[in-house]
Amino acid sequence: MNQDMSILHLVLNASLVVQGVMLLLLVMSVASWAAIFRKLFALSKVKARNEEFEREFWSGATLNELFNTATKRASEGGPMERIFASGMREYQKLRERRITDAGTLMDGARRAMRASFQREMDAAESNLSFLASVGSVSPFVGLFGTIWGIMHAFNGLASLEQVTLATVAPGIAEALVATAIGLFAAIPAVVAYNRFARDLDRIAIQQETFIEEFSNILQRNVSAQAAPAPR
Repeated sequence: MNQDMSILHLVLNASLVVQGVMLLLLVMSVASWAAIFRKLFALSKVKARNEEFEREFWSGATLNELFNTATKRASEGGPMERIFASGMREYQKLRERRITDAGTLMDGARRAMRASFQREMDAAESNLSFLASVGSVSPFVGLFGTIWGIMHAFNGLASLEQVTLATVAPGIAEALVATAIGLFAAIPAVVAYNRFARDLDRIAIQQETFIEEFSNILQRNVSAQAAPAPR
């Protein structure tokens, strides 16, 4: 009896529809775990590179030096560094056109940084919608497999003259495995989604704070009318 009620035995003896549901849920689970690990490594890299650039930014280097470094490693730098480079690039372009109005200079730099910020956040949020879909859909897919399995089990029992718990239990257990697999796919996806959403909120706040701090530095440079290039 223990062997007959093992998970493997229940899966192999389930109906084709229920087996198809289980296979779909397993594929969704594997895909969600792959997305979880990719996103975990990606966000760790974003945090590390943002912290590294923030240390460089406040280390005393000039804005031109930071901009030259950011330009050279555009593809290797972090989101914060690319946001800085976008704002600095637009600021310098406006200065090269001999625009001296402080409002025009600051608006141009802020718009460039906000656009870069949105691009970086869109890239950082990739695959989150997939995890949300897996977390919300998987239990219902598993429930569909369970309902179908129970219907199939009762249809098979209709031809029997005497029905006991021993005859009902295997069919019901086979159907319930689909719900279990659905929960197995959904729970990690939901937990990971919530964790990544909190991490992305912190990253967004960090980058928005940097935009404001850098804007204040540019504002001081514009107000001081020091030199064509800042610092």
